[in-house]
Amino acid sequence: MNILAIIGSPRKRKATDSLVDKAIEGVKAKYPDSMVTKINLVDYNIQYCKNCLTCRDADTDKPLSECIIKDDMAQIYEEILKSDALILGTPVHSGYVTALMMIFLERITWTFAKPEKRYLNLHGCPLPRSDKKRKSIIIITSGIVPPMYRRFCDWATGCIKGIVRDSLNAKTVGNLYAGDIEHRGVEYYYDKAYRLGTKL
Repeated sequence: MNILAIIGSPRKRKATDSLVDKAIEGVKAKYPDSMVTKINLVDYNIQYCKNCLTCRDADTDKPLSECIIKDDMAQIYEEILKSDALILGTPVHSGYVTALMMIFLERITWTFAKPEKRYLNLHGCPLPRSDKKRKSIIIITSGIVPPMYRRFCDWATGCIKGIVRDSLNAKTVGNLYAGDIEHRGVEYYYDKAYRLGTKL
């Protein structure tokens, strides 16, 4: 099994990074032969989506439509194509994913999806270009907001879950909201992150 971990934190080796590492430990404990690739988006040159819709409108049977932007996303696209499961981690900034994670999510939406899904009378929604099924887990960290207030300030989980479902054909099998890390410490959530990793 090929696992791809994507981290959208601007700070490496902090809370989000360490919880993703614990989830990877859980994966490796359950599936020792798994291959894990970890990507910190902050290390890559990823430009903003230009909303040109070239990728969306491309007539291709391939699982990936070409993006006109030539940057480090090309490497990440290849890792996504190889992946069987995903771990996505981001801090919440003002209740949402970080800018780094949002750029990544925007860039994968139409490169991996075609506008053929319908919701009631709404058509042209993202439908995965590939039939390959994946699993995903989502790790969200918050420095100050306790988990009991998650429903008021975590729009990140739903955003990630929807995009990986509609573009990458990934079913989210679990998520972790690690809240109030400033007072609880990130270690408080290590066991939960480890157990979450075993769900992949």
